[in-house]
Amino acid sequence: MTAMICMLRGVNVGGHHKLKMEVLRDICLSLKCATPQTLLQSGNVVFRTHSKDTSQLSKQIAGAIEKKLGFRPEVLLRTVPELRAVIGRNPFARRSGIDPGKLVVTFLGSEVEAQSRKELLAMDIAPEEIHATGRELYIYFPNGQARPKISWSRTEKILGPAFTSRNWNTVTKLLQLGEELESS
Repeated sequence: MTAMICMLRGVNVGGHHKLKMEVLRDICLSLKCATPQTLLQSGNVVFRTHSKDTSQLSKQIAGAIEKKLGFRPEVLLRTVPELRAVIGRNPFARRSGIDPGKLVVTFLGSEVEAQSRKELLAMDIAPEEIHATGRELYIYFPNGQARPKISWSRTEKILGPAFTSRNWNTVTKLLQLGEELESS
């Protein structure tokens, strides 16, 4: 069985799309995902699966949530090796003074196309920084995320809705949970 990291977009945010983590674990179990473990209340779950088709599995999870709760979130999946590679590609890793609580990884449904990358990198978001690599964006918010310069609505227009973001601490914790499941 493969350990899989699952991240849902937009659940339990601002009182919308409420999803109890116990319900999320039950949904995973109903889809034959073994030993689901949730992290925080924002739609993070790690589980083991025999499924090799992550696109189909994403659709199944989204469909099961929609059937049970009446809304269909974006579901982004990464394997443990993929998440390990995300951490390894961190463009801020060698820079001193980076606060991991202010570093965000935005996980995308597909690789950033050249034109989209160009539009993202052309946005005037200083002092924030954005790097696009593969199916991820790395965004550093030196002043925090309370009043970001980056426009999430513009980002969604460029990328489409298939993305979700996690701060660096959550990303590393998800990898740790995935590695624990993988080794058990």
